[in-house]
Amino acid sequence: MGRVDGKVAIVTGGASGLGEADARLLAGEGAAVVLTDINEEAGQEVAAEIGAEFVRQDVSEEASWPVLVDHVVERYGGLDVLVNNAGIAVIADVLHTTTEVWRRTLGVHLDATFFGCRAALPAMKKRGGGSIINMSSTAALVGISPYFAYSAAKGGIRSLTKSVAVYCRERKNGIRCNSVHPGSIDTPMVEAALEGLKNVNLKTNRDRDAARIALGLGEPDDVAYAVLFLASDESKHVTGAEWVIDNADTVS
Repeated sequence: MGRVDGKVAIVTGGASGLGEADARLLAGEGAAVVLTDINEEAGQEVAAEIGAEFVRQDVSEEASWPVLVDHVVERYGGLDVLVNNAGIAVIADVLHTTTEVWRRTLGVHLDATFFGCRAALPAMKKRGGGSIINMSSTAALVGISPYFAYSAAKGGIRSLTKSVAVYCRERKNGIRCNSVHPGSIDTPMVEAALEGLKNVNLKTNRDRDAARIALGLGEPDDVAYAVLFLASDESKHVTGAEWVIDNADTVS
């Protein structure tokens, strides 16, 4: 307990899935957590359960970021951790990806990660350092045909993360930036993918855990514990790294 005691963290997309798991674990380990999402009802419920604050935010809206960071700094005294987690995934290959889907996907993933990093850096510098954790995917490493825009966005996050890490190292500002690359994890987003691509419905399965294991799906906490490590001072010499959490899917 207490691995992030005294730290202030923002987690985007915190109303469900990986973001919820990240927010719960960080709060449980002592951080003051502000979670954001467009799903107000679910976000407020999670925040109430873990003793966090909920802020409604569309991460793709540039103007929302300085407002959010200023609020966090004013209320909590600073910002130590940013988890850029919010995301969407539309099933569409290169020929069936509309311009609207392309732009919305890159907006929620790549634009938002850029906006978040840019807004967080000055606040973290004032604290003498911090940790930015950008949620990418194994799709950034291997490409997934039915998720064309998603794969492109996650690949961009991978490179963006390294650029931010080098920028911070060069300026010796104490800020670290790493990317996390989950494979198939048992989340609502992956549930939708299984149903849409393989006609598998985990919700109706009598033994969900057995089905999850048979499908090779990880659990949200498998990712959240990596996020916790990267948020903590235990990872003070880790920056610009790719944390792949995929049960060796990208190896085989």
